[in-house]
Amino acid sequence: MTTTSATANRLLSADHLIRATGPFAILAGLIFAGIQPIHPPDFVSSVTTTPWAVIISLKFAMCLFFIVGTAGLYFRQMSRAGWLGLTAFILFALSWWLQTGYVFAELFLLPPLAPVSPEFVDSLLGIVNQHPGRLDIGAMGAVYGVLSVLYLAGGILLGIATVRAGVLPKVPSIVLALAALLTPAAALLPHEFQRYAAIPMGLAFVWLGFALWFPRKSIARTSRARTAVAAA
Repeated sequence: MTTTSATANRLLSADHLIRATGPFAILAGLIFAGIQPIHPPDFVSSVTTTPWAVIISLKFAMCLFFIVGTAGLYFRQMSRAGWLGLTAFILFALSWWLQTGYVFAELFLLPPLAPVSPEFVDSLLGIVNQHPGRLDIGAMGAVYGVLSVLYLAGGILLGIATVRAGVLPKVPSIVLALAALLTPAAALLPHEFQRYAAIPMGLAFVWLGFALWFPRKSIARTSRARTAVAAA
């Protein structure tokens, strides 16, 4: 009896942990969509300003929230998402992990470097703003290219895997995949307009975050059934 009770408690605890990732996904999506219209220009003159400190701080938190939210999406549908879901989770979460490193540099390294080495700061920001600087920034450009590919592939696969699993809502899952798919096309636009391509991705994550936080009744019934079987 003790064993079955412990198993039931573990199932309930796992469900609560997965639900707890919902607010992280919601916050990640809200920040991702919300900061795009007000993001400071990616130029040296911006990095020492208060808006830069505020927005980049939000971006840093957002990257971590995306990792947690993506984990929640995967574990909610793990039994039905298969290898495609696992691959999508790894790729998409890894893209945000790498992005966290770049945003860390934007937040903590670039402001003090701007007055003493503006050319380096300009070259690093050139990765994003499509105005390459004169200095060699080593592997940073390649790393940013890798994370862009991971974001593209991971987003598409995560959307497809979520639709196939049929556990979470299909509409935001499709939007997620399409938003990632359109990323290369957005790269053809001027940098100030590229940002708006992030808004559909952010809104899709908000929707999926609510689905994690407040799972559908069918999912809740399945969870209770598993708990009842374990306790029998």
